[in-house]
Amino acid sequence: MKVLLQRVSSAAVDIEGETVAAIGRGLLVFVGVAPGDEDEQVDWLADKTLGLRVFPDADKPMNRSVVDIGGELLVVSQFTLTADTSRGKRPGFSTAARPELAREMYDKFVAVLEQTLPVCSGRFGADMQVSLVNDGPVTFMLER
Repeated sequence: MKVLLQRVSSAAVDIEGETVAAIGRGLLVFVGVAPGDEDEQVDWLADKTLGLRVFPDADKPMNRSVVDIGGELLVVSQFTLTADTSRGKRPGFSTAARPELAREMYDKFVAVLEQTLPVCSGRFGADMQVSLVNDGPVTFMLER
């Protein structure tokens, strides 16, 4: 399982011209699920997402978590995070979980995050347009 975190000033997801989710200051969280991913990855990545100190305070540029600042979370499924780009010019997606498993793991990830902070999310499997203002820019890839 892979999670790409972007510290944002704002982010939104549009589907067919309609904004279905939007946040202010917080984290835009892209989630990619691989075959064999289990609850252990979900729990570890959710904990890391909530606790990673990527926001500034008066002392250091990265000393507070999204929880510490009362930030917002926008979670978006993105199977392309698991793509195999090692051969040729066309990405391969056999390294991505089948949609049934991916949806299950994605939903569990969101549910674990929601135990701590409200979560906005895109729509699993939809063609989404994601807009964001990356604050920094600050982007981290988490993998487990």
